[in-house]
Amino acid sequence: METLKKVAGILNQKQNVTIKQVALRAGVSQMTVSRVVNKQGLVKEATRAKVQAAIDELNYRPNLSARRLAGGKSLYLGLVYHNPSPGYLTKILVGGLSACRENGHHLVLENLGLRAPFSEPVKTAEYLAGTGLDGVIVTPPLSDIEKFVDTLEHLGTPVIRIAARNIETDKLHVSMDDKAAVTKIVSHIISKGHKDIAFIKGPETHPSTYHRYDGFIQAMKANGFKVNPDYIVGGDFTYKSGLDAAKLLLESPKPPTAIYACNDDMAAGAVTAAYMKGLTVPNDLSVAGFDDTEIATNIWPALTTIRQPISEMSACAVNLLAANILGETEADTQSAILDFELIERDSITLPNKSLK
Repeated sequence: METLKKVAGILNQKQNVTIKQVALRAGVSQMTVSRVVNKQGLVKEATRAKVQAAIDELNYRPNLSARRLAGGKSLYLGLVYHNPSPGYLTKILVGGLSACRENGHHLVLENLGLRAPFSEPVKTAEYLAGTGLDGVIVTPPLSDIEKFVDTLEHLGTPVIRIAARNIETDKLHVSMDDKAAVTKIVSHIISKGHKDIAFIKGPETHPSTYHRYDGFIQAMKANGFKVNPDYIVGGDFTYKSGLDAAKLLLESPKPPTAIYACNDDMAAGAVTAAYMKGLTVPNDLSVAGFDDTEIATNIWPALTTIRQPISEMSACAVNLLAANILGETEADTQSAILDFELIERDSITLPNKSLK
């Protein structure tokens, strides 16, 4: 019985740990602890580590219900999307949902592919503004429809954009540097000895298409190579479009030795096109992609690609939008540019000169 009382006392003590106790243990303010817990605001990494250590030592567990109710800080945020890549979309949704759950907010998902944001941006914005959402997260390619975004803001709905074409904008946004990422991966392909490199573009309505094409051009020129216009083929971010584009490229009188596709879905299609042609990847044709979605490792060989922090961008958008709505961030904190990573796998090797 005495042992049970001790256990009950310990459990009760752990359950009653307050944010004030965590702040005292870490030697910081309660606001700083709140920002660490809610992943909001600007906190130095050393301070964040100190607060986290205090949280772990005291076994502090914030009450989710209390966080939702305290000060009316539970927000209803909309995440609007219209994207043909299931891998990209899954990561966007997972990141946004996770951030909302951790911070006591609610995420409302809206597939605008069922509406007409491109042809009727004002009408679509008016519909969203009328839903009573506290703020809206706009994903690509919708993030580049200026009239849609401007109308939402004009109607009083706070907006944050993910991966808009203009990463220098003063509007609230989260992005990564697509141009720098593609410059890096295409330079990597060139370093393996390739110069006849084809490029499968994304849809013209998608902002990242322009950044990635610019990165391709920059890498080719920086290495002293001319861009062959016959090696530039359009796609729409789907597996089928990558398959069709690669078929065209491989029927050329002088086929490329490498294909760079604007996303993993199209790169996977290019791999299949090579097999249908009787070629092997990477021995006869090198292929690379972008995003590092599940398909990059679900095919053989696994794709060399750019790991885009898709889930992280979505989570960051939730936190940055919420912080701005609630006044919990600096006035000039309007953007976040996240890092990318070159992932080297087995789909790129030296060009097969016997095919030339």
